[in-house]
Amino acid sequence: MIRLIATDIDGTLLDSQGQLPEANALALKEAADWGIEIVIVTGRRFHAARMIAEKLPCEVHLIVSNGALVKSSSGETHLRSLLPIKTARRVIEATGEFRQYQGVIFDRPDERQVIFERIDWEGPFVGPYLRRHRHQVAEVAPLAACLGAEDPVEIMFIGGCEIVRAAQRSLETYERRDEYTLALTEYEERGMSMLDVLQRGVTKGTALAEWAKRRGIAPDEVMAIGDNWNDREMLEFAGVPVVMGNAVAELKSLGWRVTLSNDDCGVAAAIRSHVLNGNGGS
Repeated sequence: MIRLIATDIDGTLLDSQGQLPEANALALKEAADWGIEIVIVTGRRFHAARMIAEKLPCEVHLIVSNGALVKSSSGETHLRSLLPIKTARRVIEATGEFRQYQGVIFDRPDERQVIFERIDWEGPFVGPYLRRHRHQVAEVAPLAACLGAEDPVEIMFIGGCEIVRAAQRSLETYERRDEYTLALTEYEERGMSMLDVLQRGVTKGTALAEWAKRRGIAPDEVMAIGDNWNDREMLEFAGVPVVMGNAVAELKSLGWRVTLSNDDCGVAAAIRSHVLNGNGGS
């Protein structure tokens, strides 16, 4: 019996146009109606994730920023694992060559959630992302000056795949590598990547494991659905891991169940095949 469904958003719950297919929403609602807990697990910030959660016709909880925060859809915080200021400063100092692709994310109610040193509003990657959330974005120069007494959620890099991979290699070989965790999300077909620098030990998997424990749900009662590098730990935790048909090749090579693509409502297909049929649903 599955008691909790954990699903990623981008490349998983949403189609390639960033839209929520009705079939996915209805399958989640049917599962929720059978008493199954629905958890959104995403690299998105809370406010960006909540925009999707609000479209679902059922109650959900959200694990956001790749596991750094667990919140209710109303904004109540259940778990918080922030990046220490001293670590954030070191990361910023060590990655100056990537400054134009680098932002600092804070857990704040509205304004100044996302801080960049200088924003190219027309840039191919950072521009479109930030224009959608303009009122939550600010510029601070130098970037390290945004670090006062408040620990950030993460440091984010967003840009082309090669640039972000270079930033990843730099941080993987940094002498203080053991002070943080890296989470990579890559969309090769769009030529875009995001790399998050998080508190040491923070992943989607660790956050999901802690949330399930608090809810009295065992790993083998969890189904997780994902498509990208940052979903791996979550999939490893779940008793029923399901990989999207459009997932990165490495995930599809690990022997886990593979559902349809995000453009073919793979989330709905997975729920109906692996949850509702076995749980007594239609």
